Amino acid sequence: MEEAGLEESLIIQQQEESIKNGSSRDMSRSSITAVLVLSAFVAVCGSFCYGCAVGYSSPAESGILKDLGLSVADYSVFGSILTVGGMIGAVFSGKIADIFGRRRAMWFSDIFCTFGWFAIAFTKDSLWLDLGRVSIGFGVGIISYVVPVYIAEIAPKDLRGVFTSSNQLMITCGFSLAFFIGNVISWRSLALVGAVPCLLQFIGLFFIPESPRWLIKMGREKEFENALQLVRGKQADISQEAAEIRDYMEASQKLSEGGILDLFQRRYANSLIIGVGLMLLQQLGGNSALSYYASTIFEKAGLSTAIGTTAAAILEIPVTAMGVMLLDKAGRRPLLMISASGLCFFYFLMGLSFTLQAAHLLKKVTPILVLIGLLGCSASNSTGMAGVPWVIMSEIFPVNVKASAGSLVTLVNWSGSWIVTYTFNFIFEWSSAGTFFICASIYGATVVFIAMVVPETKGRTLEEIQASVSSRLLH
Repeated sequence: MEEAGLEESLIIQQQEESIKNGSSRDMSRSSITAVLVLSAFVAVCGSFCYGCAVGYSSPAESGILKDLGLSVADYSVFGSILTVGGMIGAVFSGKIADIFGRRRAMWFSDIFCTFGWFAIAFTKDSLWLDLGRVSIGFGVGIISYVVPVYIAEIAPKDLRGVFTSSNQLMITCGFSLAFFIGNVISWRSLALVGAVPCLLQFIGLFFIPESPRWLIKMGREKEFENALQLVRGKQADISQEAAEIRDYMEASQKLSEGGILDLFQRRYANSLIIGVGLMLLQQLGGNSALSYYASTIFEKAGLSTAIGTTAAAILEIPVTAMGVMLLDKAGRRPLLMISASGLCFFYFLMGLSFTLQAAHLLKKVTPILVLIGLLGCSASNSTGMAGVPWVIMSEIFPVNVKASAGSLVTLVNWSGSWIVTYTFNFIFEWSSAGTFFICASIYGATVVFIAMVVPETKGRTLEEIQASVSSRLLH
């Protein structure tokens, strides 16, 4: 009861400060500095590695099967085991980032990712191939949490959406690069290419500051001010922002450090429902399956897999870039609503096309409708559902439970990805049309969930967002 009262006082204090100081903050909008750009770039090198890992298995399949003499079943283990490593990494991601800091967490992930890529590149048998894939999965499981959190903690509120969503843009770029150059170089060379962003990040981390919010949480006052001044610029007045962060951290640290079980207390219910709900719906809608099994879908529809997958890879980059640019202008909720609505429509279109195919009606139309549907799903997903849930996840959890909450929602995301990628082929064989109608219904439910539960976080400080989300159940 004492902690609940303390948190309620903290929330009320934050709301009062928001009203009192709102005008002064709006007058001092932060500019983009070289240190901020460099820090974000170094962080998203890890996201690029993540994208390469997701895109690697498709172009590498024929070469690995031929050179190592693997069966299709063996290769299926290799492809899906990335998500197993990701689930393990997700369990530890929050605590690693919270105890050792955001920069050290990224260094830690780089070690596992680099080892994994080199193990794949120089392997002579399936054992080292699978070990390398699991190691990469563990590393990107950490990356998928720490990168958006780090960027959200260093970016000014009016630019936070653009910078944080660059995480998804770089994942998309890594995926597309792996697909394109995987068609012209060997699978071993492609693995070495995947290691490049890890090495770049490992070196770049020496030249960027630690998260100011993590530093103040650890009581490193002088380093906190230096880091905040670096990312805001030498001439920027950081006194107001520093005071707000300091006051919020001091008050929140009087609360006990929350573990996984503590997350299920009433005062964290809204944040947990939003974070877990978005991650679960993002994955259960089947978008991971589109990345892994696009060739199978096109083949079933009677369309050239080369044309279909190449078109999808080309489309993702500009659409994701557009989503990044709109995030801090249009807001999180509108992009999520548009994205989920588009996915619902285009999945329904794909289900309809396979229904026509099964009924032997308009057979020539089926490949065209499937291509339109899959490209529409890819574009809709890249606009919002692929990246915005990670942005919101990095914003909504209070500092005393951020580590546990981050681990939980990242684990939910990776677990959902494993479930979908493992079961998709079985469901697709059962009913091609039914598979996509299920996905459409899930995204229909997602639209309702976003409309009823997910708050708009555009243009607000992290402290304001967390106080507002928590206060819904306190008053």
